[in-house]
Amino acid sequence: MIRIVTRTRLAALQREADRARAQAREVQGQADAAYACHVRAAWNLTAEAEAAERAAETARTQAEDLAQALERLQEELVQTQGTVAEQAARIEELSAPAPAGASMVLLLHYSRPHSIHPDKPAAYAYAATLGVPMNGWVSDERPAAEAWWRCEPFIYDAAADHFRSVSAPSVEPVGGAG
Repeated sequence: MIRIVTRTRLAALQREADRARAQAREVQGQADAAYACHVRAAWNLTAEAEAAERAAETARTQAEDLAQALERLQEELVQTQGTVAEQAARIEELSAPAPAGASMVLLLHYSRPHSIHPDKPAAYAYAATLGVPMNGWVSDERPAAEAWWRCEPFIYDAAADHFRSVSAPSVEPVGGAG
């Protein structure tokens, strides 16, 4: 079949083709804009996900560090509580009023009072914590000011509310003037 196309019809077809091309360009532009928006959104979401992963890893590391620090602090707390309990018991022991006629020992360091103890073994044990040999305390007749460490027994005089010296030989650890 042969069809004869007039100039008017050809012009109308040309206008329709131009409109279709313009509409295709507009739709293609919208599609390009939508694709670009999608790419930007995907890029932003990927960057946010990576940042969130880094933040999560940092948080995990900090949580592990804090857990280790908490564990160390709990161990220190247990040790400190033990020390406080020991010290509280010692304070209570030393704070109790001495019964009349109670004998105690004054530990002297170069004739200066250092500490009071219930008996000589307790004084020797305490002096050992300061580096003085536990065994090896001997009688010494030197003046107190020349003795390195010395134990002096005392008795509590309730009537006068003070301790008085007991006339007993004082002892000093071997190696004395060190």
